[in-house]
Amino acid sequence: MTQARRLYVLLCGYEILPKTVSTRDRGARYIMAEPICAYLIQTSSSYVLFDAGFNSYNVKDPLRRAEYFSRRGSYPPVVEHQHEMLYQLDQIGVKPEQIGDVVISHSHFDHTGNLKHFRHARVTMQRREHEFAMNEATPDHAVIRTDFDFPDMKWHLIDGDWEIVPGVEVLSTRGHMPGHQSMTVTLPKTGVKVMPADAGDLLENYEQEILPGQSVDDDAARAAIRRLKHIVDSTHGEFLLTHDPVLIQSTRLAPEYYD
Repeated sequence: MTQARRLYVLLCGYEILPKTVSTRDRGARYIMAEPICAYLIQTSSSYVLFDAGFNSYNVKDPLRRAEYFSRRGSYPPVVEHQHEMLYQLDQIGVKPEQIGDVVISHSHFDHTGNLKHFRHARVTMQRREHEFAMNEATPDHAVIRTDFDFPDMKWHLIDGDWEIVPGVEVLSTRGHMPGHQSMTVTLPKTGVKVMPADAGDLLENYEQEILPGQSVDDDAARAAIRRLKHIVDSTHGEFLLTHDPVLIQSTRLAPEYYD
């Protein structure tokens, strides 16, 4: 039976953000350097990538940097060479073409940036999120369509939860975005890992049930936080958070792994 064997955490750069982006109405005076993470899951038959980080070309190119960040009054992400996804995959010894599945939590630019390297793969997104990204979103929504709108992209659109292989599950966690989704992975030695993406950026979101700064449905966002928290509690699992600047310091980063 196909199952998860290893999970790699890829640190794909940092975003400079007001804390209120992560915690609703909390921390207006604070500016956070929040990590951008993606996750590579090795199964007994293939590799699954959860989220695709940030496209550094969007800050390296002066015109794109101005269009997407400077003119909008926001700080551009910081992506050093060691944060580049292809560099990290090479350090692990994985070629992009070995990744058969890519799951995108939602369409914000810090989750879709490297999809150009995975047009051969099956790319899973909630149907409602794909509809929003393709037909409604603008750069003001922190969505950069040129990062993912390719004619040869092999989209796999789903409605609700979905099991990729036994022990690797996609969870519908609508709230932060119209079709936000999270993932859980059950590993043979270290057990259940819960990767919420942006259902909640910080441990504070789960410990105190604080909503993210942005949501399209506050009730759904709160339900998503509670659902993910329940999974961790009931399975004695562990959160791997995409954006928590404290937790990242104790996280095993690729080429280290969880097994």
